[in-house]
Amino acid sequence: MPRLREVSLAEADKKVARPLYAQLFGSRDPVAEPGTATGTRGDWWTVFANSPDTLRHAAQGFAWYRSPDRKLDPVLRELGQTWAGWATGSQFVFSQHCKSLRGLGVSEEKIAALPVWQTASVFEPKERLVLAYADRLVCHAGRVPDALFAELKAAFSDEEILELTYVTCLYQMHAVMSRALRTEFDDRDDPVVEVPAPEGFDALDFLGGERR
Repeated sequence: MPRLREVSLAEADKKVARPLYAQLFGSRDPVAEPGTATGTRGDWWTVFANSPDTLRHAAQGFAWYRSPDRKLDPVLRELGQTWAGWATGSQFVFSQHCKSLRGLGVSEEKIAALPVWQTASVFEPKERLVLAYADRLVCHAGRVPDALFAELKAAFSDEEILELTYVTCLYQMHAVMSRALRTEFDDRDDPVVEVPAPEGFDALDFLGGERR
């Protein structure tokens, strides 16, 4: 379950949350009867409904990147979003945007190769350029070499680059928030924990230390 309270249909804000609930869940209370068409629980929405203004702002961001006014190719946009999910370790963002790529007609071969795009031969030059830039945004906190940015400038307009930068960073934020709040598929325990030593194990003997 997520770390924050989920807002039921009865408690939901009438201007913001309820219309969105109706689009996603029909007449169901998403807390009592969770589930969306994509297979998620839907608790991202019920958690964000704790702050209607925040939910509205996030939903406006979704509308922004799907707008026909965007200049960036939707497939290239989704590559940036999907890589943001993978690189941040958000199973929710990665999984959802693999579905979006598939919906845009991207091949299963390319979707499967995303985690190893650096060595995969299936991506076109523009796709590899987008993934290299997204990697620099997400994994290197925006440290983009001049040579890479020059290649971007040669391949894309300034408006396209700005849109790509914005949407990739936006989805890095969503990935981070989903992990922190444990929403949807990110409701998972951290796998990096100490594994108990066998009974009778002596750390000082192992390290060659001296007892005091």
